[in-house]
Amino acid sequence: MCRWAAYIGTPIFLEDVVSRPGHSLIHQSHCATQCKTAINADGFGIAWYGERPEPGLYRDIYPAWSDPNLRSITAQVRSSLFLAHVRASTGTATSRNNCHPFAVGRWSFMHNGQIGGYDSFRRDADMMIPEDLYPYRKGATDSEALFLIALAEGLDADPQGARERAAARLIALSKAKGQGPHLRLTCCFSDGETLYAVRYASDDMAPSLWHRWSDTRGGRAVVSEPLEADEADWEQIPQGSFCLFRGQSVEIRPFAPSALQQAA
Repeated sequence: MCRWAAYIGTPIFLEDVVSRPGHSLIHQSHCATQCKTAINADGFGIAWYGERPEPGLYRDIYPAWSDPNLRSITAQVRSSLFLAHVRASTGTATSRNNCHPFAVGRWSFMHNGQIGGYDSFRRDADMMIPEDLYPYRKGATDSEALFLIALAEGLDADPQGARERAAARLIALSKAKGQGPHLRLTCCFSDGETLYAVRYASDDMAPSLWHRWSDTRGGRAVVSEPLEADEADWEQIPQGSFCLFRGQSVEIRPFAPSALQQAA
């Protein structure tokens, strides 16, 4: 599974999360400790917000630890809100279009997890993406489909509801045509103002997700794994959670696509 990290707060250099900490995202790309695969070498990406509403986006297919351009960019770019991801493919090709984060307009999105048996119903999932959004379908991953389906479900007006409805639709497809586990997911997304995160699994085995406020940086990191082993104040996000981060503010709500499935 993939590893990712996000930040919101006072502007910092991207390297303060991506490469400088002892267990930075680059370190996790070849030495992850809280996932099935220690190596995440199938590409990487960063989406960051600056002077414009739309995020900047840099993605490539190299292992994160071997790209000097990534280190140069993260050492020079400062941002108050960014998302960074290292990829471990669950079956789709290693290509730039399959690297996270994905972006449409002001929205950016990245994901870690799986939708059980996705290859057997990929066409059905694509059919859930409306015509006006389908030009943004550049790759072949379940992650990008999940993002575009959530946009179709009203992400702009109702971020949580759109995420729950998109997840419920894909769980239903997995149950009908795929296999278990039907959905395991941690994801992070933003409109450039608020950082959102979700931790959920249909089988109660959701990937790990943590967050921590830093007085020194004046910001919050939301991560797959803590960035420093000797920092004791990392807080684990419970399974079945939808999170909103704005500055020092944290709001954690229940995330329940299963309730939509039962109602249907």
